Amino acid sequence: MRRRDMLAASAAVVAAPRLAQAQGSRVLNFIPYADVAVVDPVFSTAYTTRTHALACFDTLWGMDENLQPHYQMLAGHTVEDDGLTWKLTLREGLQFHDGTPVLARDCVASLRRWGLRDAFGQVLMDATNELSAPDDKTIQFRLKRKFPLLPMALGRASSLVPAIMPERLATHDAFRQQTEVVGSGPFKFVASERVPGARVVYERHTGYVPRADGTPSYTAGPRTPNVDRVVFNVITDPGTAIAALQTGDADWVEQPLIDLLPTLQRNRNIAVEIKDRTGMVGTFRFNHLHAPFNNPAIRRVVLGAVNQATCMTAVASARPDYWQAEVGFFPPGSPIADKPGFGAADAARLPAMRQALADAGYKGEKVVLLVGSDVPRINAICEVMRDVLTQIGMNVDYISTDWGSVVARINSRNPVEQGGWSCYCTYWSGMDQALPAMHTFLRANGARGATGWPDSPELEGLRTEWLMADPSQQAAIGARIAAKAAEVVPYIPLGLFKQPIAYRRNITGILNGAPVFTNLRKG
Repeated sequence: MRRRDMLAASAAVVAAPRLAQAQGSRVLNFIPYADVAVVDPVFSTAYTTRTHALACFDTLWGMDENLQPHYQMLAGHTVEDDGLTWKLTLREGLQFHDGTPVLARDCVASLRRWGLRDAFGQVLMDATNELSAPDDKTIQFRLKRKFPLLPMALGRASSLVPAIMPERLATHDAFRQQTEVVGSGPFKFVASERVPGARVVYERHTGYVPRADGTPSYTAGPRTPNVDRVVFNVITDPGTAIAALQTGDADWVEQPLIDLLPTLQRNRNIAVEIKDRTGMVGTFRFNHLHAPFNNPAIRRVVLGAVNQATCMTAVASARPDYWQAEVGFFPPGSPIADKPGFGAADAARLPAMRQALADAGYKGEKVVLLVGSDVPRINAICEVMRDVLTQIGMNVDYISTDWGSVVARINSRNPVEQGGWSCYCTYWSGMDQALPAMHTFLRANGARGATGWPDSPELEGLRTEWLMADPSQQAAIGARIAAKAAEVVPYIPLGLFKQPIAYRRNITGILNGAPVFTNLRKG
C-alpha cells in the first residue's frame, strides 16, 4: 500500500509533461493501458490490439452494447437450404484506406485468415464446407451443419476481431504478424508517426461512409468519426497519466489506477465512468506444452491454492465495491455463469500444500512467470500469484518487463531454457467469456489454440455439444463444461473487477463497451 499512497500523492503534485501532439477540438489525446505492440488484428489477443483493430477495421456485422449483432458492412443476407447456405451482401460505399473498393473476395480471404486464429472462427470454419465470393458483392457460406451464431461470430468486437483487409494482405500467413495496416474502418493507422513504447497515431479515413441506419452502440449502427486524429500517448506511470488528464494534456485515460479515483472525482472537469459493465476477469494462464504445467495434477494444485479475494484486493483495495470473487469459468452476468468450487484458499495452509505439489509430480522445475509490470492491474495479481507459487514450493523465475514484451514472448513455444515461458497473468472482458463459442481460453484444441495450447478432446467435445444443442439444453451443458475445465484447468479465474475510464467532460458521446473513437465529440 505504500507504493499506492505515494502514487496518490504524486497525482496531485506532478506536472504532466507536454505531450508531443497537436492540440485542439479535432484531436483526441488518449492514454491506453499499454502500448500497441501488435498491429495485426488476428495475431494477438491483447486488448491494445483490439482497440487498434476497432479503430482501423470494420466487420461484416457490428455488436451493440448488449452483445447483439447488427449489419455493419452488410446490406443484408439470406439463409437457404434449411440453414446450410448463407449469402451475405456488402453495402455500397465501402473503401479501403488505400483507396481501393472492398470486394467480397477481400472478405473471404480475411475471414479464412481470422478463422485459423480465433476460437469462434475456428468453430465456424470447422462447420463450413465452402466459403466463396460468387461476385464482388456476395460472400457465401455453404455449411456442413446449421450455425445460427454466424452473425455473432462475424461481428465479434473484441480480441481477434474478424477484421476485413485487402486480399493481398489477408493471404499472409496467419501465424506470422502482418505489419502493414490497411483496413476500411473509420480511422487510418499512421505508421510514419508511430514511436514504439511511446506514441501511436490514427487519422480520420476521409473515404469512410458510415451506415445510414441504426443507432450507434459499441460497433453497431453508424460509426461516425467526428475527430480528425486520435493520438495514443503511452504513459506507464499512473500518477503521470492522471496529472496529464487534470491539466488537459490528455482527454481520456483508459484505465486509471483505482486507488487514484478519489483525486479524479474531486475534479469537476473530469468524469469517471464504467463503460464495460461485464467487468474484467483476471486470469492465470499456463503453458501446457512444457513441464511443470503440462501435468494436469500440478495445475489442479495451483487452482486449489488461489484466493480470488486476495487477488482482487491487490488490484482494487480502495474500492471493494468494484470487484468480486466467486468467479468461475463463465463470469457473473453471463447466461451460464457458474459458482466455482475453488478460489477461496486459506493462505495459512499454502505451505502445507508443498507435499500435494510433490505428490502431483513437481520436481523443482523452473517456473517462468511473465509480468507486464507497466500495467498496474496485471502487475498486482502477478505479485499475488508469485507469492502463491512460492509458498506451495515452486521455483519461480519472476520476469518483470513491459506488457508489449510479454505479448511478444507468449507466442514462443520453446522451453524456458530457450526463451519460453511457464505462465502469465492477463484479463479478459466478461463479454469474451460469456459463452463457450467465444471463450478463447476454454478452447482445448492444442496447437490450433491460443497461447498456452491446452489439449483436451473431452473439453472440446463438450464445446461442440453446446454449439449444436437446443438453447434449452445449453445451460446444463455449460455446467458440464465448467466442471471439466476445473479438472483440465486450461487457466485459473482470479476474480472480476470493473475498470472505470476517466475523461474530460468536454468529451461527449463515448459509447459503452471497449474503447471506440467513433460518435464521440470534443468540445
